[in-house]
Amino acid sequence: MTAPISANLYDLLAARFPADRRASCFILSNGTTVSYGELEAGAAHVAGRLVTEGVRPGDRVALQAEKSPESIMIYLGVLMAGAVYLPLNSAYTPAEVEYFLGDAEPAAFVTDPPTWVDEARRHTPLSAAVAREASDLASLIYTSGTTGRSKGAMLTHGALAANALALHEAWGFTSDDVLLHALPIFHVHGLFVALHCALLSGCPMVWLPKFSDDEVLAGLGRATVMMGVPTFYTRLLANPAFTRERAAAVRLFISGSAPLLPSTFAEFEARTGQRILERYGMSEAVIITTNPLDGDRIAGSVGYPLPGVELRIGGGEAAGVIQIRGPSVFSGYWRMPQKTAEEFTADGFFLTGDVGHRDPDGRVWISGRAKDLIISGGYNVYPKEVELVLDELPGVVESAVIGVPHPDFGEGVVAVVMGTGDEAAIVAEARRQLAAYKAPKRVIFVDELPRNTMGKVQKNRLREAHAGLFGA
Repeated sequence: MTAPISANLYDLLAARFPADRRASCFILSNGTTVSYGELEAGAAHVAGRLVTEGVRPGDRVALQAEKSPESIMIYLGVLMAGAVYLPLNSAYTPAEVEYFLGDAEPAAFVTDPPTWVDEARRHTPLSAAVAREASDLASLIYTSGTTGRSKGAMLTHGALAANALALHEAWGFTSDDVLLHALPIFHVHGLFVALHCALLSGCPMVWLPKFSDDEVLAGLGRATVMMGVPTFYTRLLANPAFTRERAAAVRLFISGSAPLLPSTFAEFEARTGQRILERYGMSEAVIITTNPLDGDRIAGSVGYPLPGVELRIGGGEAAGVIQIRGPSVFSGYWRMPQKTAEEFTADGFFLTGDVGHRDPDGRVWISGRAKDLIISGGYNVYPKEVELVLDELPGVVESAVIGVPHPDFGEGVVAVVMGTGDEAAIVAEARRQLAAYKAPKRVIFVDELPRNTMGKVQKNRLREAHAGLFGA
């Protein structure tokens, strides 16, 4: 194995590709494969085209397209050319894309990767990656922007490399693994977490364009690791064809991007005999904590900080905002120095905005987002605490607890429940298990909760929809 010639992330990844480049990298739904050699060649031609067309180190290259092997060739080619990769959600509207292009000012914008890569093959491939420092920018990831203007998180070659290497070791990846990849690749989960673990192992991926019950069930027959969002696992559990036998070949099921309900954790273990490994991450730091590969995985906990990640609870209180520092943390928000300064402490810890605590064993537990904290009658109400009670009640599939304006209490606690039940009975049971000020004053039943593309409940939309509930 040759050592990387620079801190360019591409060199680290390519150094771990199989010696025999004919080995499969992507196994597609139609049964065809793309080899590591084809991936490597495609990336080199992409890099050659970018350099020929005047893209310089540090320039941004944006991509908005459906998932494909060619998209990954472009991602790796951008790294190889020393440019900065900007993935955009394929569902963004032209108006949304206009904002990102205006803010990032990319030198190139790709919307049809197969055609773009095919044309790139006419260019002389780049023979070696452009040398980069660990502190040089590798990718720009825009946050969801649920509380205002989207911010571009700047992730360096060094940050992405540190996180990828830590995850690869923590989750025990080897060349014998086969990763079932059904995640989108415009998000850190599918792009950096899943993809990097596989490439560092030189192992194949069952490459699915999106989650489909039939394709995932078929893919489980040849996979050893599956990464997904909680919705993936609830959909599998709802399918009678997902049996213990179907899951038997998989050594590790990993969940992230949104909280995994304890009931899902328990039902999955009962069905398969395996415990889902839940971890915690965000665009600004990729993965921060993980439950152990070997050892107890506990429902509701996101485990321990990854090696190299310093984690503390703000204010030294039992519960507070989680703060992190380490080599995998982003270097700031793109062209927003004031916002960057506000989000870091004087001693260099990033304020994640997530509220949580650490138990005596050192495990991390997350209560919710600081912006979701409800202050009702002067008392702090952490939605997660209420949701854990409600989610155990008969008829409740999932709950989302929010605060909306209230004329007497400032904010009133409201539970939006996916499922069925009796409002008065739910409120009464909540008051039996919780202090009265934490119990919901109203319960609203819905068929579905609004979610973003990674399965997170969009509480800002719920707050907007029910802002006038108490006439405040």
